[in-house]
Amino acid sequence: MTTDVVQSIDVTVPVRTAYDQWTQFESFPRFMEGVERVEQVTPTRTHWVTKIAGVEREFDAEISEQHPDERVAWHTDRGTHQSGVVTFHRIDDATTRVTLQLSHDPEGFVEKAGDALGIVQSRIKGDLANFKQFIEKRGHQEAGWRGDVDAAPQSGDRPTS
Repeated sequence: MTTDVVQSIDVTVPVRTAYDQWTQFESFPRFMEGVERVEQVTPTRTHWVTKIAGVEREFDAEISEQHPDERVAWHTDRGTHQSGVVTFHRIDDATTRVTLQLSHDPEGFVEKAGDALGIVQSRIKGDLANFKQFIEKRGHQEAGWRGDVDAAPQSGDRPTS
């Protein structure tokens, strides 16, 4: 059974700063609990190693859509099953709302029990709070990837001429 989680947080940095830092996936272990390592394999592919509640997982994620200062969407294609999107909304010149939407399929008894107890939702809320603290303390991004990745057409969509 798929679980959907949506969480938002306002960070006191400009939208470009928040977005650029978020695209530095290899820095995720510095503010995401349970993320041991993220390797940027290609501009649109990452390899993850996580350890959550004693369960270690390795999986690959593919960025399916990315637009600077707006959104990054992804899905896994090997290992754990999840997809999501993070969006960046300008509140004012110095404030950005970061919204994370995640769909995942818990596997096994431990993950299903944790999901039923709201642990994933709590973890996402905590990770966003950690991101807020991380980026606000720095005051600037480490770097950023400003590339654009268009979403693949959905079946039934027709190209326009």
